Amino acid sequence: MHFVSSVRQAARVVVATAFVAFASQASAQEIPESHIKAAKAAISAVHATDAYDNILPSAALALKQQLIQQNPDLQEMIVQTVDKKTIEMASRRADLEREVALAYARIYSEPDLNAIAAFYQTDAGKKLLREGPIVAREVAKAADIWQRGIARDLTEAVGKELEAEVSAQVKSEPAPAPAPADGAAEPQAEAPELKGLDAPVQ
Repeated sequence: MHFVSSVRQAARVVVATAFVAFASQASAQEIPESHIKAAKAAISAVHATDAYDNILPSAALALKQQLIQQNPDLQEMIVQTVDKKTIEMASRRADLEREVALAYARIYSEPDLNAIAAFYQTDAGKKLLREGPIVAREVAKAADIWQRGIARDLTEAVGKELEAEVSAQVKSEPAPAPAPADGAAEPQAEAPELKGLDAPVQ
C-alpha cells in the first residue's frame, strides 16, 4: 500500500535526524552550559532562527499533499493524523535552537556572545536588524553604479594611453626609402587600429 511505504520513508528521515542529533551531543559536552546560554541569548537577539519557523508546517503540508495524492480515500484521516503529529513535534524546535547555539558557541567566545546580545537589544542594534536589508540593497546599487563607472573610465584611459603610445611609435619609425625609378611610391606606415575598446568592461 502506498500509504505504508510513504510512512516508512518518512520514518527513515526521522532516524537520520536522530543520528545527527546524537552525534552533536558528544561535541556539546565540551561546551559549558553558560556558554550555550549566552549563545541562545545572542541567537534570540539577532533572530538567527526566525527563517526556520516554517520548516515543520511546510513539512507537514508537503506530507499531507504527498499522502493524499497517493491515498485520496484517506484524506480526512491523513489530515488529522499529520496535524496531530505536527503538534506533538512542535516542542522539538528547541533541538534546532540548541544546535544553532552550539554552532555559535564553537565560533564565538562567551564574552563575545554576551556583547552581541547586549548590542542587538539596544535601539541601534534593533534598527540595524530592521533596516539592514534596506541598506544592503542600497549598497548593492551603489556598488553596481561604481563598478560600471570605473570600468568605463578604465577603458577610456587605457584606450587613450595605447593610442598615444602607438602613434608615437609610428612617428619614431625611420622615414620611407626614396621612390624607385619606376615612380611607384612605397606604402606609408599606418598606426594599427586598436580593437576591443568599444564595449565597456563589465
